[in-house]
Amino acid sequence: MRPAGPRPTVAGPPTGPEPPFPLRVGGPVISGFGRGSKELGIPTANIPIDGLSIGGYEEVESGVYFGWAGLEQHSNVIPGHHDGEANGSTDGVVKGQKEFRVYPMVMSIGWNPFYKNEKRSIEVHILHTFEHDFYGAQLNLLILGFIRPEYDYVSREALIEDIRIDIAVTERSLEREAYKKLADDAYLKMNPKGQPDQRMKEDIS
Repeated sequence: MRPAGPRPTVAGPPTGPEPPFPLRVGGPVISGFGRGSKELGIPTANIPIDGLSIGGYEEVESGVYFGWAGLEQHSNVIPGHHDGEANGSTDGVVKGQKEFRVYPMVMSIGWNPFYKNEKRSIEVHILHTFEHDFYGAQLNLLILGFIRPEYDYVSREALIEDIRIDIAVTERSLEREAYKKLADDAYLKMNPKGQPDQRMKEDIS
């Protein structure tokens, strides 16, 4: 059960991530449990999880984490995205062009006791409103810190309230320079073959 009392307003030390963070994990977006949008009003993206290993680290505690997400997509102009410099610019993207965009994210790793999942999962809430689904798109995650353990809840409303707090904690935590600058991490724009996308090559050259 969730402990009583107020929760911390930020997560992670002010100087930046400490080991084992940052963790890097990615994969194609797959169909999940179908309840994030329908039941909670908080859409999530799911990616495959290889056993209990997260980013090659075998001892990741089940719970809620925060960080950055790099999503490969075809798009028009996307307002409020991060262009790899974590400065919130909104330059246009030619329709149909396929490239990575970087967004803040909060994610859960675990069994979700409230729903009594039978297998461990990664469920990612990207802090951006999308007009379309993106099943099959590559999603790269840079996990920067731990927010809280998994809890069971007495009601769906209590779960939603805690998720809303998780989102606020993520936003405040990523505003700090030591975390904000990590939106530049090259992994966020790597395709499945470990190569940067074309736009990133142009930025570097």
